[in-house]
Amino acid sequence: MRGVVNSGAAERTRAPSQQQQQRLTRSIHTFFPLSPRTTVVSSLSAAEEERPDLASTSLPPAFEIRLCAAGVVLFNFLIGAFGPPCTVSIDFADAETRKQASVKKENGQTVLVPLFLGQESVVGEVRIDPVPGKKVEHTGVKIELLGQIELYFDRGSFYDFTSLVRELDVPGEILERKTYPFEFSTVEMQYESYNGVNVRLRYVLKVTISRSYATNIVEYKDFWVRNFSPLPEINNSIKMEVGIEDCLHIEFEYSKSKYHLKDVIIGKIYFLLVRIKIKHMELEIRRRESTGSGPNTYNESETLAKYEIMDGAPVRGESIPIRLFLSPYDLTPTYRNINNKFSVKYYLNLVLVDEEDRRYFKQQEITMYRVE
Repeated sequence: MRGVVNSGAAERTRAPSQQQQQRLTRSIHTFFPLSPRTTVVSSLSAAEEERPDLASTSLPPAFEIRLCAAGVVLFNFLIGAFGPPCTVSIDFADAETRKQASVKKENGQTVLVPLFLGQESVVGEVRIDPVPGKKVEHTGVKIELLGQIELYFDRGSFYDFTSLVRELDVPGEILERKTYPFEFSTVEMQYESYNGVNVRLRYVLKVTISRSYATNIVEYKDFWVRNFSPLPEINNSIKMEVGIEDCLHIEFEYSKSKYHLKDVIIGKIYFLLVRIKIKHMELEIRRRESTGSGPNTYNESETLAKYEIMDGAPVRGESIPIRLFLSPYDLTPTYRNINNKFSVKYYLNLVLVDEEDRRYFKQQEITMYRVE
């Protein structure tokens, strides 16, 4: 009885005949032609499940290599079948010489994007490269220049305030690399690009390859827009008196109320009455961002700069000078009711702190603008 068992075990471990190897190899090669230099080795778990009689059969190394390579080819075939049939790139005509803006993304990383000015022409080309062995059947190719506002509490919904379209190609097929020039002449880009706390204003080029029986192929290219403003004809100084009755009375004065982004804030603080023990005084630059409207308005304030202008207790009649340079700080122009979606305003906040850490402050709005 023991001899019969041993005989069966020996039979199961016997290598397949040459005819069996050739038959299995031909069936695999029917679907997956292999390179003779393939060297990947894998198990035969799938074959074992379908053919129990081969479960313990020792296959030659070359046969194992070919069977595993068939799986690799199948995987690559599936990746190619469901991937896009082409790559799309958008290039500006003067990309090498055009200035770039440093933009901070949501993840904190800083990237460089092409910089344009309002009323400037946007010129370039779109290049479509089909994947080797594939063709791109389409019902048309177009490029759009979009100006969009995205509110973060309604993320994913864009409000278009600028929309220009150029048709690049009529329905047909793309079998090899194809290049399409485009031009948007003297585009009116009245609003500056902006990335804020709760809102984003962006300009983007969007290429769409429309297809009848498959998902459209879409590619985006962002760019940044800045606009310069003329010098204000009237720029009055700011002068105010504030205080606490019978305790504190001060007068502060700023030389003007409108500043460009690289300007200097110059002013003075006069102490007319001091009956509280002041520990120090500082000047803050604050930005207030308002999004939405009515009951759905969101206000977000952030302090961009703190500048200590006094340390110690002042006395009556003392005058403290102010000189604050704006160039080191990340400022934008003042935006007022941009497309009825958001506003950005700036304030100078004068803060006094007494010895009991009580804070007294006075806030004054200023206007920011950009010059060449």
